[in-house]
Formats: sequence, structure tokens, C-alpha cells
Amino acid sequence: MTDRQQYTPGPASGAQVRKDGEKWTLILVRELRHAPEKVWKALTDPAHLREWAPFETDGSLATVGATLNLTWVGTGRPLETTVTRADAPTLLEYGDIRWELEACGGGTRLTLWHNIDRRFISMGAAGWHICFDVLDHLLSGTPIGRMAGGDAMKFGWQRLNAEYAKQFSIDAPNWPPQAAQKS
Repeated sequence: MTDRQQYTPGPASGAQVRKDGEKWTLILVRELRHAPEKVWKALTDPAHLREWAPFETDGSLATVGATLNLTWVGTGRPLETTVTRADAPTLLEYGDIRWELEACGGGTRLTLWHNIDRRFISMGAAGWHICFDVLDHLLSGTPIGRMAGGDAMKFGWQRLNAEYAKQFSIDAPNWPPQAAQKS
């Protein structure tokens, strides 16, 4: 069996939600055993992003003012995105996403701030949880391949969605619809 076949995400953890009216921000924190410079490259380099992130870009995210196309897995629709902050290797902002990297005990405390529609907050937390696990494998030299979009459902996404919904005191969205689950 490969590491990918054996992969099972751990329990929902390291997440919180900030609410400001209809604007909700998902905040996920993960401790990684890798230096901030190595994590920074994985967050900004298109080739690295294709290995773990739930989106692809047609250019580097490492330069303030860079305008590029960002395409979320499964959508097929590129969104024009501009990098608004890129302070290597500590802070990166573009679109509705902010990354903070803090050196911590020989590794990095990675914090994601993602403005997300409140209806999808637990779904987003579940998806990012799996992506962070895939990122950690990639940085450790044992890549297991991207698990995003519909592919994440094969790897414990539904359980994580329910756990995060409970943690956030919201109803878990019924996704995918029951008809899609049976096919």
C-alpha cells in the first residue's frame, strides 16, 4: 500500500471562526516541522501548489502586485487574483486568503485566514485540513498527491466536515447531496 492509500486525516482541530455580520473568516493553524523559507516556497511556487493546494495558479504568488489566474480545483474557472502582501517568509495575502508563517521550535506555525461564505465554513475547514496534511507530507519528502475537490471525499472529508460543523456550532451542510453519494 502507498502512503496515499493509508492516509486518514486526524480529528478536526486547530480551527476557529471569526464572525462579522455576514462575513466569516476561517482561521486554521498548523505546526509544521519545516523552516518558514521551505513552507513559503510551497505557498508561492505554482509547481508546489499543484502538489497540495485546492487551487492552481499560472504564476508565482511571491511578489506584491503580481496579477495571476487562480483556479480552484473542480471549478475550471480562473479568477484573476492580485498579491497584496508578500513579506517572505512571514506574510502572504491575495484574494480572500492570508497566510502567516512564524518560526517556532525549529519549524513553522502556519496560520491561514480565509474569508469564506458562512454556508461553507465547515466544508472549507475540512478541505484545508486535508490540504495541510498533504502539504506536510510534501515538505517531508513523502508526497501523497493532491486531495482536493471531489477527490477529498475519498479521504475522510465527510467526517471532518461533520466534526468542524459541530465544533463551530453550525449544521453540517449535506454535501455531497445524497443522490451523488449513492452513485
